Amino acid sequence: MLGWRNILVLALLAGLLTSCGFRRKKYENPISKDTQQPDKVLYDRAVQDIERSRFEVARITLNTLINTYDTSEFMAKAKLAIADSWFREGGSHGLAQAEAEYKDFILFYPTLEEAAEAQEKVCMIHVKQMEKTDRDVKHAVRAEDECRQLLVQFPNSKFAPRAQQLLREIQEVIADSEFRVGAFYHTKGSNPAAANRLQSMVDQYPLYSQADDALWRLGDAYSKMGPRFRDSSGAAYARIVKEYPLSPLADQARKQLVSMELAVPEADPVAYARMKYEIENRTKPGTMSHMWGVFRKSPDVSAAAKSGQPAMTSLRPTIPVSVPPPPTGAAVSADVTVSTVGDTSALDTQPDARLNPPKPDGAKVEAPPEPLPANRQLTPKQKKQIEKQSKKINQK
Repeated sequence: MLGWRNILVLALLAGLLTSCGFRRKKYENPISKDTQQPDKVLYDRAVQDIERSRFEVARITLNTLINTYDTSEFMAKAKLAIADSWFREGGSHGLAQAEAEYKDFILFYPTLEEAAEAQEKVCMIHVKQMEKTDRDVKHAVRAEDECRQLLVQFPNSKFAPRAQQLLREIQEVIADSEFRVGAFYHTKGSNPAAANRLQSMVDQYPLYSQADDALWRLGDAYSKMGPRFRDSSGAAYARIVKEYPLSPLADQARKQLVSMELAVPEADPVAYARMKYEIENRTKPGTMSHMWGVFRKSPDVSAAAKSGQPAMTSLRPTIPVSVPPPPTGAAVSADVTVSTVGDTSALDTQPDARLNPPKPDGAKVEAPPEPLPANRQLTPKQKKQIEKQSKKINQK
């Protein structure tokens, strides 16, 4: 019975701490001068309604100010307060309305200092809706675009440093989602798919906290795809040694390069200093974080980088190496056309060009090229059949 009482006390304390942590911040009135002008009175009344969470009443008052006093000096503040009221109201509908209002404010007042603040709020709207990395990352992708827009459109704003750190945390979430997919393919044995995912991820997000592990899996996937990918495998191991010298996988990567008879690069001093700074300043999770992490909807970004330039371009999908390249000199078009076949008998009488065409007499039969790596692993029986076919071709 005593144990249940302790559990009840801990639950009550956790509830009190949670309620204190999510207490609403007072909505500050940026206009402090004391005047009895009607537009100022309306604005002050709306601010008081926002503080009391009477958002609908506040928006009616602010719209009255905008529609009645179209030349008021509080016009811009009123439009921003409408967006803030939707932001504070929350919910999927409220956040969508807040984003639209912030975008309108930036469109009408792009030169005001508050425009950068509005863009940061748009970024935060999607940051608040981000989910864990094993779920949909659509809000993380939107948040990345909006934070990048803040750095591009308002590079000298006081919100830029905060947006840069937010961008690192957002890219940690996106990179971790890509890493999970690549690691799944690698464990499954689908090496071309794993190499495609991991290669694009480490190239796009080198600040990812598990980039060294991704490079190790990338090198292993390339090594299992045949001798043609030996250089690609060595390049992945070399990046671990050069760009992540303090990684626990650095020594294993050196040994792997030595066994492959490839050059072992020296550690980059800039990368060494960055990794040292990250290790010393990494956020340590609390004692209760592991227990409450199961119930948390938002992703854990405690391992995100604290330094380094975040990627300023979006992640683009690449073509896997298992896809055969187009013929040399052939014009490749992405346009798809549909037409009706006039002579249907040609489909029955003419042979398919993709089948083995007849060879002229005396022509040398060339051996088939080395097949591209496939995600589906061949069985021993299938390998023997392929070897028999190759021997027959060589005998001819």
